[in-house]
Amino acid sequence: MAKHRPYICGIDAAMDVVGGKWKGLILWALHEGRRRTGELRRELPGVSEKMLIQQLRELEADGIVHREVYREVPPRVEYSLTERGVELNDALSPLSAWGQRHMPTIHAQREATSRA
Repeated sequence: MAKHRPYICGIDAAMDVVGGKWKGLILWALHEGRRRTGELRRELPGVSEKMLIQQLRELEADGIVHREVYREVPPRVEYSLTERGVELNDALSPLSAWGQRHMPTIHAQREATSRA
């Protein structure tokens, strides 16, 4: 396992866990309850299966997501949030509210910048 540098603050540690394009969206999707891989792919248009699995493994390694394998034929795998994952989702809730409030202006400013 690679040695990790010490975190300089709590935001550094938190962003290390949720950093990346898909992790926050995976947390959002799992907030409603257990999901199978295919369900997550449908809820997150644009994510490849490879990237989804990679992000889920990282979240699992960080203790945010629980992976349950059912011994059935065909095998069934479900993902859910751990207690720490629920707590992280709660912490991200104000960030989500901020994004919702400012989504139109963020979009408009980025459109204006890309035309310039």
